[in-house]
Amino acid sequence: MDIEKATLVLTALSQSSRLEAFRLLVRHEPHGLPAGQIADHLGVPQNTMSSHLSVLSRAGLTKSQRRSRLIIYRADLAALREVLLFLAKDCCDGKPELCGPLITSLASCSRQSEGV
Repeated sequence: MDIEKATLVLTALSQSSRLEAFRLLVRHEPHGLPAGQIADHLGVPQNTMSSHLSVLSRAGLTKSQRRSRLIIYRADLAALREVLLFLAKDCCDGKPELCGPLITSLASCSRQSEGV
């Protein structure tokens, strides 16, 4: 990931409703949620949520798929991984052992999401 892409992703997540929507989609992986359900869950008007989801999609953070009349949105976990790696790449000035707590937390999160 280059700095321009990282800036686009982080800018997309800098708005609270978009950040909440993305976190909600991460929690609902791998099934995703319809746009209307995301809006209802967050208490945001559907047309506003549609705009937010478009921003997240343009940043590469979400994917969408039409199912009958619904558009199902999913978090792009590969994009999430990419931005996390970008942020932590030069962690602790080349002393990776200092990043141990971060790595442990992420590994724990990964195991929980896999049902381990």
